Amino acid sequence: MSLTDQDLKKLEEKAVLIREDIIKMLLEAGSGHSAGPLGMADVFTALYFHILKHDPKKPDWDERDMLVLSNGHICPVWYATLAHAGYFPISELKTLRKLGTRLQGHPHRGALPGVETTSGPLGSGLSQACGMAMGLRMDGSKRWVYCLMSDGEQDAGNTWEAVLFAGKYKLNNITAIIDRNNIQIDGVTEDIMPLEPLKEKYEAFNWHVLEVDGHNFQEIIDACEEAKAIYNKPVLIIAHTIPGKGVDFMEKDFRWHGIPPDAGDVKGAPPKGEQAKKALAELRTLQGKIKSEHE
Repeated sequence: MSLTDQDLKKLEEKAVLIREDIIKMLLEAGSGHSAGPLGMADVFTALYFHILKHDPKKPDWDERDMLVLSNGHICPVWYATLAHAGYFPISELKTLRKLGTRLQGHPHRGALPGVETTSGPLGSGLSQACGMAMGLRMDGSKRWVYCLMSDGEQDAGNTWEAVLFAGKYKLNNITAIIDRNNIQIDGVTEDIMPLEPLKEKYEAFNWHVLEVDGHNFQEIIDACEEAKAIYNKPVLIIAHTIPGKGVDFMEKDFRWHGIPPDAGDVKGAPPKGEQAKKALAELRTLQGKIKSEHE
């Protein structure tokens, strides 16, 4: 289904607001991950404001789609998206990583409405999602399971155990999405542990694979719709994203994988104390550009 110009504007504006809140959350916390959350803001926006079957007023609704975040360290983007979708107050985002908060450094099942699983150890999410998908099939349910993963966690062996499992049992009610941003904490994925040809690897394990621009809402939505038309295989969407998207000095720089703005001296970035201000200024400029483009 083609997005109208108004639909696209709403999604683009929402994604920028989510990115702004990510910066504010990380600045307040003084710790956390920047690059991945900023890079995945468009995917999360598309999911929660167009694709997923869910109800913030009834987070345990028994007909909801289920979302598993395997790479739990990018949870600031999930928390910000859930808040904007109405699961809890946006003001609570400032409690990220603080003592007693519901917004822990990695998602914890039961702590927040809308969080289905606990994640932290990389590579475990796809196994959790496969178990959910198999259970839903056994119950005769038409609900869908989405599993979001990082490309770096494809290094983990238990990811591939789940890939084999889903392929064997033809779990056609699961859509996995890999954030293909090409970085991990120590550098570029293809230097640390080469993943390519990633598409062909999944296909060899009996998955149907699609590739999209992870910042193109139409492509993301079309791929998720196509996934539901595949009846005999699980589906993987490789979403090509830019880590740090929207903040010029963070984009494509692996050094921002695990640090927040104003927490470190990164070569080529503004000095500490100016990084968050610069990031927010860039995002607000982007918001203005979106409005003018759709007028």
